[in-house]
Amino acid sequence: MSALNLPPYETKITEHDGKHQIFDMLRKCYVALTPEEWVRQHFVHYLAEHKGYPASLMANEVSITLNGMNRRCDTVIYDKALRPRVIIEYKAPTVKITKEVFAQISRYNLTLRVDYLIISNGVQHYCCRMDYGKQSFTFLQEIPEYSRIIE
Repeated sequence: MSALNLPPYETKITEHDGKHQIFDMLRKCYVALTPEEWVRQHFVHYLAEHKGYPASLMANEVSITLNGMNRRCDTVIYDKALRPRVIIEYKAPTVKITKEVFAQISRYNLTLRVDYLIISNGVQHYCCRMDYGKQSFTFLQEIPEYSRIIE
């Protein structure tokens, strides 16, 4: 798998029916090891181990209904009252982060109305804070600590 711009962690990888799988600490099971999943697992570990995000308040593959269609947010982070606060969208390291990716996560946010949107391809990471009062957003220089997103 590709080198990422994220801290390494001790991955658990196995093979099943000739296909590699990686352990997902949030879903507590092995899932298909795709380039996007490689990014997701590294990013989730980064948040938990380096930014103080409680694993118990993070969820992968969260189903939402958007315009009558079922969609899945890659990762959603909740506060202690179980209100969604962050949506994260992952792409494979070879996928460029474009305005279409931002449009995708923005559509998901029509349903959840979170405070932060994060996009990562494992090499580049973008985080923006939403301001619903001003109908705008601000890009942040870095991913905030969990304690900051629940202020």
